Amino acid sequence: MLVAMTLGITMAFAQTDTTTTKQTGAKKKAKATGVATVRPLFAADEPLSFTLSAQMQRIVRDRTKPSPKAPVTRHPARLTYSATPSDSIVALPLDLVVRGNFRRDAANCVFPPLYVDFPKKAVKGTLFAKQNKLKLVTHCREDEYVLREYLVYRLYNQLTDLSFKARLAQVTYLDSAGKRKPETHLGILLEDEDDVASRNNVAVYKNRVKSAFVDSLNMATISVFEYMIGNTDWSVVYRHNIKMVLDSTMPRPLAVPYDFDHAGLVDARYAKPAEQLSIESVRERLYRGPAYPQAMLNRVFARFRALKPTFYAFYQNEKRLSPSYIRDTIYYLDAFYKTIDNPEKARAAFQSDLDRSIQVRGMNNN
Repeated sequence: MLVAMTLGITMAFAQTDTTTTKQTGAKKKAKATGVATVRPLFAADEPLSFTLSAQMQRIVRDRTKPSPKAPVTRHPARLTYSATPSDSIVALPLDLVVRGNFRRDAANCVFPPLYVDFPKKAVKGTLFAKQNKLKLVTHCREDEYVLREYLVYRLYNQLTDLSFKARLAQVTYLDSAGKRKPETHLGILLEDEDDVASRNNVAVYKNRVKSAFVDSLNMATISVFEYMIGNTDWSVVYRHNIKMVLDSTMPRPLAVPYDFDHAGLVDARYAKPAEQLSIESVRERLYRGPAYPQAMLNRVFARFRALKPTFYAFYQNEKRLSPSYIRDTIYYLDAFYKTIDNPEKARAAFQSDLDRSIQVRGMNNN
């Protein structure tokens, strides 16, 4: 999400990382948080269906972001679902907390993004077992944007297990005070950061680091992926739409990207690139990663070529997308593959250092 942007001049691929000396100590303290398992909620891909009952009028009006030390406003709510139409309804108490920056602003979105915060004991034995606090990506303006962003998460899942799992959901919002009519929209439940780490036997890493000091293959893959989807709204050094983890068997930390609503592949009407980048549209691609040797890029390109049929199939087989969007998306992906398949175009796109030094700083999106 594009918020509070500032311009910093840094040559990420040429600077000395001030956190390198801290990594050894951090590694000793780092512990993987569990066994490499997927929680029940994210073990399947089919869409969920559930109802959230709360005072929705208050939630929709809760748009002011609290100061860092101020307590957040918690909205008591109830989530109801049934595993199958013939099963009994399960009701879970929880709190809803409005989150975000760009999408929290009523000028940008008619409905804010939420945290779904469960009491730990209440979810035992349910689909939400072992879940505590989850991000719910809501519909903002249009349901199709939710579906488009969900598919971007699925694309990145194909590249690596070190990625956020996402569960598409049909969510009915019921106003318990009776002041708003019930509304049903698409949403995305995002896997918790600690669960991503646990599933991959790594530890969440909090130290500040520059992209040039992240594991090269991991960072090159993310950078090319963000270029493919047309997303410039991310920064490693500012932890903007990036989480960091540490594998005790590797010398450098690893990055995990998230939050893709400003990607050209999503093509949301409200999305605009940062002015500092001097591009006119989010559909205009710009590589934001470090400069890597051609051998490293070729290794990454080969992975993207191998996944090309899988990537295309996500869109060609998705009947809920509009035909015009599917057509435009295939054309957009075609342009990416033409670039990486042409050495001259690839060199110009991925090894020019004209704009890579610009850091887009976003406020914490939690």
